[in-house]
Amino acid sequence: MNKGVLAGLGAYLIWGLFPIYWKWLQSVPAQQILGHRMAWSLIFVVGVLALQRDWDWLRVALRQRKTLLVYTLAAVLISGNWFIYIWGVNAGYIVESSLGYFINPLVNVLLGVVFFKEKLRRFQAGAAILAGMGVLYLTLDYGRVPWIALSLAFTFASYGLLKKTAPLNATRSFALETLIMFLPAVAFLLTQELGGVGAFGHQGWLVTLLLVLAGPVTAIPLILFGVAARRIPLSMIGFLQYLAPTLQFLIGVFIFHEAFPPSRLLGFSMIWVALLIYSTDTVLNSRKKTVPIGEIGD
Repeated sequence: MNKGVLAGLGAYLIWGLFPIYWKWLQSVPAQQILGHRMAWSLIFVVGVLALQRDWDWLRVALRQRKTLLVYTLAAVLISGNWFIYIWGVNAGYIVESSLGYFINPLVNVLLGVVFFKEKLRRFQAGAAILAGMGVLYLTLDYGRVPWIALSLAFTFASYGLLKKTAPLNATRSFALETLIMFLPAVAFLLTQELGGVGAFGHQGWLVTLLLVLAGPVTAIPLILFGVAARRIPLSMIGFLQYLAPTLQFLIGVFIFHEAFPPSRLLGFSMIWVALLIYSTDTVLNSRKKTVPIGEIGD
């Protein structure tokens, strides 16, 4: 359990700082950043597997249709999540993007109920309803459905669900996902280069270096998340995830000075209160289930 918690903590702290990293690449189109994330992530994870001399599993996995289907779906979900987030950050929607990851823990709860038959207690159900009201209020305040937030929440929650049930460990599963992404990513980047609009090597050494480092910067937290998803409950994953959107929200408001009027604060507050209710209920009930060492066998 401790390894799972530490892995989740590390993943969410890194993700919380992502807006700063992607803003450094604001001059590069989001599609190209995504392509480089895919390509360099595979190169990085191949290096990790080479150090571990861990290759035997790949031949078996490639022959299993069900395994390939699961990881292809996971690759589609996470690449969609990556693109929406990169575009949202560089288009000036860091705050709304952070909202998606505030909502995500409650989407995890919903998926837990639907797919794992987890039962919601009264306060958990109330928290979910309050969060839904917050999203509805923000829809009215924005004048549109907060689609960036909702897309990020549901794609990442669904990805987490697949990782919870997937047969491979964290590093292997991420390697297979990036292997599936690699050829389409490289093909797209080559077309951009041949079309004379590629950014790699054409916007200075810093941009080129940041595009290369997008691989390890992407892979490390995802591998950590994979470890956490297999070791700890979905509810705890949702609790740890509060760290990432909190950092993202603060970065959006105080570093990049995105608009956050008082009217919008009400909608966010409803979601924050919902998360507080849910997490408090979870902590209190987990304590009730904990048996003191001295009472075991009494």
